[in-house]
Amino acid sequence: MDQLNKFRLEWEDMMVKQLILIFFSLALIAGNASGMQITNSNFQQISPKTGFLVLAPDRGFVGNKETLSVFKNFKKEYLAKIVFIGRKYDGLDSNYSEYIQKALSGFDSLSVSKVVIIPLFLSKYNHILKEVRKNLPAYKFKAQIHWNETMSESYLTGQILLDRVKKISRNSIQEKLVILGRGALDEKSEKLMKKELDELSGYINKRKIFKSIQTGIYYSYNAKEKLRVTKDNEVDEMVIHTAAKKGNTLVIPFFIGPKYSNMMSLTHFFDRRFQDIDIIHNPEEILLHPNVLLWMKKTANKYMPLNGHEPIGVVIMPHGATQPYNDAIEKTIEPLKSKYKVEMAYGMGDALTIQKAVSKLENQGIKKIVFVRMYPRSNQLKEKTDYILGLSEKIPEQWDGLIPPQIRNSSIINTFGGYEEDNLIAGIFLERIKEISKKPSEETIILLAHGSSDDQAEILRKKKMKDHIDWIQKQFNPTFKNIKGMSLREDWPGKREKALNEIVNFIEEGNKRGKVIVISNRLYGSGPYKHFLKGLNFEMDSKGLAPHPNLTRWLEKGIKSLIKNNFSQQIVSPNTNKLNITVSSTAR
Repeated sequence: MDQLNKFRLEWEDMMVKQLILIFFSLALIAGNASGMQITNSNFQQISPKTGFLVLAPDRGFVGNKETLSVFKNFKKEYLAKIVFIGRKYDGLDSNYSEYIQKALSGFDSLSVSKVVIIPLFLSKYNHILKEVRKNLPAYKFKAQIHWNETMSESYLTGQILLDRVKKISRNSIQEKLVILGRGALDEKSEKLMKKELDELSGYINKRKIFKSIQTGIYYSYNAKEKLRVTKDNEVDEMVIHTAAKKGNTLVIPFFIGPKYSNMMSLTHFFDRRFQDIDIIHNPEEILLHPNVLLWMKKTANKYMPLNGHEPIGVVIMPHGATQPYNDAIEKTIEPLKSKYKVEMAYGMGDALTIQKAVSKLENQGIKKIVFVRMYPRSNQLKEKTDYILGLSEKIPEQWDGLIPPQIRNSSIINTFGGYEEDNLIAGIFLERIKEISKKPSEETIILLAHGSSDDQAEILRKKKMKDHIDWIQKQFNPTFKNIKGMSLREDWPGKREKALNEIVNFIEEGNKRGKVIVISNRLYGSGPYKHFLKGLNFEMDSKGLAPHPNLTRWLEKGIKSLIKNNFSQQIVSPNTNKLNITVSSTAR
């Protein structure tokens, strides 16, 4: 009888397993029929590995509502929790500790292996933030903790300040700008916080010329009262003294202060504080600016690896010109569109066009973008576009007398360029030559490029072209009588004259004992070559490089390389959104 019961139990267990399998299969079929796909990405959303803990200052009822409105939009895309921390946080026994522990335990219950702390504070020297960081190891949690930088360290925050200044500035040359921060606990933290504020004011100073720019730091209510009163009075006197001078005085309170109600707020307090002083000020809340959400998302995206199903965005920046030129480029990139989300940003680093392309991708949920400078040299326009993309702090050489704006984005961007430096391009030259060449031993070949104004760049280009030429010569037996890479340098009259003389002499010498073939080494077409070389005896291939499969291969090779080396791991790019200060505990 015992044996019979055992058999019955085993049979029931087997039937249950089969029913579960059948049920799951039917659910899968039904899901596919309704357009639902079960992917690794879906499972990752169910059991994510990375969570984000937003530490925000406790601003009171109205202020926290404002913060939550931003956080709710952030939470739509990321596994995130928020904890409000007030100035009365004083360690593990604080009333706020319960909220911290609950959030950390919540991440553990979701099998989160990494928790990234996003401090929604302006200054990393904020004493509340420093206290939480000091005590955090004493809380109970399993996940690995990573601390992100604070807001003052991002160029996106510099843009917030710039926007607020622009709203009240009318004639900056005749205006005096005062930027006020808050939160110092002692003279040491005051000095450090003022340095941060000075760096942010420097972001303004590089873009608008004011009669003067000054900064001041008010003290926290946690500071010793006598010190706080003394130091705050010094800042007040600075504002009053500045306002008494000739010219308009603009005052920007740039801090995240309490807001228990619209009347009980720090900004309202400052309104009353300076109501009898002749100043113009902008009291707008920092946290309601769109850049705050962008900063939070950009921060999160730094720590999110590719999941294998996440689409990659690609922005391609060729020079662009007439419709035939643009069509040739479009034909070149067409094969990529089945693998990546592709947007074009034609031009020589046009910030508005780049912003539109990046924003269009981000609106489709793209978090990782490859930006391609589709120009001959890898460093061509790199300094300018790196600055526009927020990858570099270095302001490029002024373009048409203007500093280009930096884009506002949440995606993580990596870049590459320099098609002429890739050996694939030699294959295009070879094909173009073969279309014309009849008797290599009697032929002189010129690979003729647009050229640049930079003499050093020209030297490097000729060196690389020599590699291409050596390879091309090996494909012919006998080899060409002569083959040379040259540049017209057509946009710079002084340099063009010298370059043109060299080209003319080379063509005339080649014609003495054979035939001259000119191959256009441009992305598309032959530009003004026929005009400048009019009257000379030569045959020319005027197609340029695009469209051609090798150019498509160059694009895809560069894209795949960046995906593999820059997007495949949960690491933080050192220049993702940084203003000036390093991160202390994230992998870089």
